[in-house]
Amino acid sequence: MRIIVLVKDVPDTYGDRKLDPETGLADRVAGDHVIDEIDERALEVALAYADGAPDTEVIVLSMAPEPASASLRKALSMGASAAVHIVDDELVGADLGLTAEALAAAARRAEADLIVAGNVSTDGSGGVIPAMVAELLGVPHLTALSAVQIRADGVSGTRATESGTADVSAGLPAVVSVTEALPEARFPNFKGIMAAKKKPFETVSLADLGVTALDPATPRAIMIAVAERPPRVSGVKLTDDGEAGARIAEYLVTNRLA
Repeated sequence: MRIIVLVKDVPDTYGDRKLDPETGLADRVAGDHVIDEIDERALEVALAYADGAPDTEVIVLSMAPEPASASLRKALSMGASAAVHIVDDELVGADLGLTAEALAAAARRAEADLIVAGNVSTDGSGGVIPAMVAELLGVPHLTALSAVQIRADGVSGTRATESGTADVSAGLPAVVSVTEALPEARFPNFKGIMAAKKKPFETVSLADLGVTALDPATPRAIMIAVAERPPRVSGVKLTDDGEAGARIAEYLVTNRLA
């Protein structure tokens, strides 16, 4: 079986995240970058299955600027068999549609039996890429799973709903996305780090995938405005002199919070 895991290189949650006011895009140079934690959990799902199925190939796939290769190398050291890195200047500022098209083309090119991804990234929080990739590939998708069981001929899992849980399943090929309810990923060990240096690492462009980005004059999505988040200010402190309750109620009403 060939399993592709979609991994995203994102700004470290514990670091600063900046938006470029000129372009409206995330500043990918500022701060440290890591593999999105939810994607590490997705990788763990694939690796855990591969541990019991030696003929399984786990390929990590990412669409990101060149420096993100460090995150893919880490995924290889964790146990992935190979990595595919989509790098192209035409992908700068790509919207969800173009992103999904590029990832789907790479997955199709690799002839994946199963695609595993996190349900939502910590930077963009789009939460639709797995479903969009499945739509483009014409395969079933099982999204937001809190438990996953992979078989040689299919995949099943559990999804939380408003009224309880739902058991879902599909034959292969398929796409699944997982939530933070899945186990945390394993840590790379020294053997894995050394082995990662010899594992296949392929860098591809949009031309290699047969994908064409639209002309900037006719974008797929339009950004209307962008502004930096205002600095945080200190709140109002109240000393209870017998009128604090009334003042809190007045504040809530004035700010339409009550």
